[in-house]
Amino acid sequence: MTNTVGFIGLGVMGRPMAKNLLKAGFPLVVHSRSQGPVDELVAAGAARAASPADVARRATRIITMVPDSPDVERVLEGPDGVFGALQPGTILVDTSTIAPVTAQRLAERAATLGARMLDAPVSGGEIGAINGTLSIMVGGDAAAFAEVKPILDAMGNPERVVLIGESGAGQICKVCNQMAIGGALAVVSELFALARKAGVDPVKVRQALLGGFAASRVLEVHGERMLTGNYKPGFRTALYAKDFRIVSSTLAAYHSPAPVSAVVQQLVEATMAAGRADDDYASLGTVLFALAGLSSGPDGV
Repeated sequence: MTNTVGFIGLGVMGRPMAKNLLKAGFPLVVHSRSQGPVDELVAAGAARAASPADVARRATRIITMVPDSPDVERVLEGPDGVFGALQPGTILVDTSTIAPVTAQRLAERAATLGARMLDAPVSGGEIGAINGTLSIMVGGDAAAFAEVKPILDAMGNPERVVLIGESGAGQICKVCNQMAIGGALAVVSELFALARKAGVDPVKVRQALLGGFAASRVLEVHGERMLTGNYKPGFRTALYAKDFRIVSSTLAAYHSPAPVSAVVQQLVEATMAAGRADDDYASLGTVLFALAGLSSGPDGV
């Protein structure tokens, strides 16, 4: 049925996104490598699919949310993949963060099969996915975007579900998003380190900065993580490191210099080397605290 939505990839982000589609009243058919989340969604009212191809047989609006470019390629082009059972007129929406060139290639392949594909990476982390307040950056056909916008609105903030441009533009926007977050993470870490070394309370520094022009979501959310030492993952460092590899390759492809982002990538890799791959990516702050000769704990000693 045309209003049935297929959802492939029920991880940290995908599971709450799919739940929000159910809450909005969309009939849902789901598939994921791990059966636990599938069981949870089925208990909530979704239908179970045996494979990505099975999803494609049962839905003409299909969302994917998986970790990386090879994962999207496997779901779409692999054995029992979506492309092997695609119905004409299907609209594919990949909400994963992948390389822009991969997004463009897959969209071209989908077009040869009579389908349209949008790249629609998201920002907002697990909290945004749970609350249905994600920002969704979309690249691809404007008519396809208009058709699936009610679906996207159910998972994100409708005012921040934005068609950026042609195929691949959504992923370019996500690259820009990760660059902006990385720069802010690094500077927030540095200013907390300075406050602590100067004997000034970083909690009060953050409080003051949030009331002025230096306020940002990074200072608000990740700044609090750094001050409390709470690095329970909303978005794992390992995934942010993957995203920054995409940042690096995309910058190289367009010969766009980004010396600040190059330093941030090294800080992200240092965070990985410190054994924090499964911590929240705000744990980047611990690397800069260590460089300043400070502990990474909330007590500031």
